[in-house]
Amino acid sequence: MRRMSETARNLPIPTNDDVSAATLAMRDKLLAAANAYADANGGGENLFETPMGGVHLLRAYHRPMANRRLHQPSLCIVLQGGKQIMIGEETLDYGVMEALIVSMELPATGRIVDASPTEPFVGIVIDIDVSAMREVLEMMQAPPTPSPRSASSAFVTRIDDILGDCVLRLLRMADTPGAVPVLYPSVMREIYYWLLSGPHGGDICKKALPDSHTDRICRSILVLRNNFAQPLRVEDLAGEAGMSPSSYHQHFKALTSMSPIQFQKQLRLLEARRLMICDAANVAEAAYQVGYESPSHFSRDYARAFGLAPKRDAMNLRAVPG
Repeated sequence: MRRMSETARNLPIPTNDDVSAATLAMRDKLLAAANAYADANGGGENLFETPMGGVHLLRAYHRPMANRRLHQPSLCIVLQGGKQIMIGEETLDYGVMEALIVSMELPATGRIVDASPTEPFVGIVIDIDVSAMREVLEMMQAPPTPSPRSASSAFVTRIDDILGDCVLRLLRMADTPGAVPVLYPSVMREIYYWLLSGPHGGDICKKALPDSHTDRICRSILVLRNNFAQPLRVEDLAGEAGMSPSSYHQHFKALTSMSPIQFQKQLRLLEARRLMICDAANVAEAAYQVGYESPSHFSRDYARAFGLAPKRDAMNLRAVPG
């Protein structure tokens, strides 16, 4: 399986020997705060919402089924256990005090790879507001220099003590909802600053820079998202991005690890899955609504993506307790 380039590759899940004593001490504080919040809000294993709409906790005692969805720009931090995400042809593993940074919307499959009743997986997902990040970038006296290479928009980084302290303040803020409107925006600005000034700042800033190749690809993806059921012409998307078709395809593949056609297919299949689960659409209805002309072709693509025939997959997911 092809891996990320050297500077954006996935890192091995670290053991305690790989993590400094200071980082482990910060991890212990973060883990205690996350578990305390989860226990105070129903306990068990679940996805726990917080008063900050863009911050979520996940605790799992078992390794659930892989979850295929459209990932939003986010910072996904592991405090205990390990996770894996598959984006197009790329696979990233990340573990204790590591974070997956996703800088643009990407269809991907994520799964927990390390969890048990005695040592559950515990993670934090923090949504990234690209507009707010752009404001921080514009205020930086020494902004990062955009890296010249075409890099994926998903990569793994270590959580250092400075960034960990920001996340700890977010977790503690969750117990004081009244503080959220006042303090949450300022802590998020700190997080954006440390991300932009960190080792991946040269790649992260590309999404925040107006009219960069990354920004133009993202704008074209918005057009694709709004019209994914229509026949795809890469030339039209390239024109939307102000790029030649060959340059557009190259930058698109570097950012998303898939071609525009593969990206469109993922959007179609995810929406079809939603239609069958939430709207009780049958296989043919879902196929036609998302732009397939042949239900049999749709079923083959669906089974390759999700591992089951569409009808069976939808029945299984409807049976899962909400």
